[in-house]
Amino acid sequence: MPGLEAVGLVQSYGSRTVISGLTMRADAGVVALLGPNGAGKSTLLKTLATVTPPGGGELRLLGRRITGEKDVREVRKKIGYLPQEFGYHPNFSVYEFVRYCAWLREVPDRKAHEATLRALEQVGLADRRKNRMRELSGGMLRRAGIAQAIVGDVELILLDEPTVGLDPEQRLDFRRLIRTLASTATVVLSTHLVEDVAAVCTCLHVITDGRIVFSGTPAELAANATPDTPGDTPLESGYIWALRSAAVPA
Repeated sequence: MPGLEAVGLVQSYGSRTVISGLTMRADAGVVALLGPNGAGKSTLLKTLATVTPPGGGELRLLGRRITGEKDVREVRKKIGYLPQEFGYHPNFSVYEFVRYCAWLREVPDRKAHEATLRALEQVGLADRRKNRMRELSGGMLRRAGIAQAIVGDVELILLDEPTVGLDPEQRLDFRRLIRTLASTATVVLSTHLVEDVAAVCTCLHVITDGRIVFSGTPAELAANATPDTPGDTPLESGYIWALRSAAVPA
């Protein structure tokens, strides 16, 4: 069963269309959304996380077609979502913050404590669980955000720029965590950092102007690199090729 299926998805803010007729599917594993700032990646993730209802098209999450609030309530129990900016009470301890998020996801009380500790251990914050959220550095806050997204038995994990603020060693730890999570869940990772995509994803979609302009594996994207496209690696060059190709008038 695919983690998500979107067909002809449309999303607008007022009169401005941000996502236009987008179709994609994500199975178990790691799927990357790669694109420049303003491409529509964050809007797409908000829609997939059921934060914003679609403006058109069909959306199916964890095998369930999303047609109303009842569907939203059910799938949210199994969805973990990390937006670029997430809210938290500054006086909460790290443990209380993640435990509260587990409660919101309706993780049973008998499982919530162990699930919270496990999530904190996975992101390397177990020794900081008593610290107040306001005391955390930017990188630690990001890791706390990842912890709240993975606490409980989530089956669809949506991460928006999850490695922002992480140092190189923490990013390596994050990649190892994602590989572990992908064995039991569908992970959708939005980023503009090509190296993160190459390291963890099994499939990627290049998005620009609310449209998917390339879908395939990292190797398939890299194969499109040409001598006249810039980039330090074949994957970066393939990414620039995809963006430039999309900008060419039909």
